[in-house]
Amino acid sequence: MRIRRPHIPLFLLLLLCSTVFAQTSGTSLSLSNAVQVPTIKTAELDSKLLARKVAYSVILPARYEEEKDVRFPVIYMLHGLGGDHKITKAGSVGYTERHRVIMVFVAGGTGFYTDSASNPNDKYESYVINELIPEIDKNFRTVADRRARAIAGVSMGGYGSLKFGIKHPQLFALAVSWSGAVNAATFSEVRSLPPIPGIRELLTSIYGDGKDRSTIDANDLFKLFSIYPEEKIADLPYFYLDCGTEDELGLFKPNRDLSGIMIDRKIPHEFRQFPGGHQVSPPNMFRDMYELSERIFAKKKSVQTESVSYDIR
Repeated sequence: MRIRRPHIPLFLLLLLCSTVFAQTSGTSLSLSNAVQVPTIKTAELDSKLLARKVAYSVILPARYEEEKDVRFPVIYMLHGLGGDHKITKAGSVGYTERHRVIMVFVAGGTGFYTDSASNPNDKYESYVINELIPEIDKNFRTVADRRARAIAGVSMGGYGSLKFGIKHPQLFALAVSWSGAVNAATFSEVRSLPPIPGIRELLTSIYGDGKDRSTIDANDLFKLFSIYPEEKIADLPYFYLDCGTEDELGLFKPNRDLSGIMIDRKIPHEFRQFPGGHQVSPPNMFRDMYELSERIFAKKKSVQTESVSYDIR
């Protein structure tokens, strides 16, 4: 049986979505009165790893229920500190339909998408990788292959996205970070912490106090990118990261330094710096999106599984 997949430039999708994914929850969503609109679903996963039910939201293209023979690429969206899985921008719905993709909005609490060093019931990384992704592939018509799966996030979520990309490259084709808190695992080792109340206590509870460095070392992006085996670099996803030069949380230099490691290691990626602070939206974003999409996905890639074949650019 041959399953039809919609043709989409996935990296373009990710960058478009960056302009409509809210870091914090807000007011209820207002949709147009069109006959066919994308479907928003909220569900709960009874997580054994988190020892509780965890909500997530999904946006499905408008004709998802009608097109029974179509499977769709998936973008996992990771919120920032203080955010949640709720969809707060109608634009996210529009992009889902326009580009024929399933979007999954993940609830990450305040756990920095990390398996906590102190709380055995806060295994946020294991939850996303071992429970949520299989849940989505089981319950929705996804293209369950890394070349049709991407992950993106803002701030805390940007850190999580890059970390999942480097630690689980078999699962993602793209990992995107907007104003990512890339030095989250080593905040306890720097003198200047972001001006966020309780941040030192929070990060210490997640990564430990430094006496036992196992959780820090397992989640330190700078170490992970520095020691990644050279012979396996070709199997990594494509990384995109950006940051405002006046980022109020002091994230510009860490992002630039992380890009420097990638350059030295010849890890395919793109780093962009823009004037502005933590909530930055560069004026040339749309022009650059098309440029990136054409350059990165210019070569046609064919993926085949047992009885299914599909093409992704």
